Amino acid sequence: MTAENSENTNLPGGLSAGTAQNTSEDRTHLTHVNDKGEVRMVDVSEKDVTSRTAIAEGCIFMHPDTLDMIVEGSAAKGDVLATARVAGIMAAKATSRIIPMCHPLNITKAKVDIEPIHEGDREDGRVGLKITTLTKVDGKTGIEMEALTAASVACLTVYDMCKAVDRGMEIGEIHLLRKEGGRSGLWTRD
Repeated sequence: MTAENSENTNLPGGLSAGTAQNTSEDRTHLTHVNDKGEVRMVDVSEKDVTSRTAIAEGCIFMHPDTLDMIVEGSAAKGDVLATARVAGIMAAKATSRIIPMCHPLNITKAKVDIEPIHEGDREDGRVGLKITTLTKVDGKTGIEMEALTAASVACLTVYDMCKAVDRGMEIGEIHLLRKEGGRSGLWTRD
């Protein structure tokens, strides 16, 4: 780590949480706040259109019997996994309507993958589902929020479909894994 970027390592989500290709950005400036401290939507009109990709993930933890029910396809409300995939894709497309400062994007790809987490898969012994989302766009601004929203809503959908049998489910570990494209280039979670 160089002396010029060492001051940013203690910022939430700073360099300690991932690796950026371009670390010359000012990480102390909030782009959605103007000089007067007022919230604003960032003007991206002068930015170049680039291909942008984001990958995010989240988990929903549950009782082992609930996971078995989901994997077996015996939930009373129907196919939990298919419904969660569709909900995640719909959420990615609707992100700008629910996150106030997000730009509407013409998404070129939204994908939701769901993997069961069985007993013994994790050191902490928790079971559930790991949801990984991929979003792409050719645009002037990033697509990270769409990937994060897709992961969050897919987890919430699983909760909604299974809450009658397991109200103790817990959603967590929602985070960005990778983003590429745009001025800041490539960022990956360590």
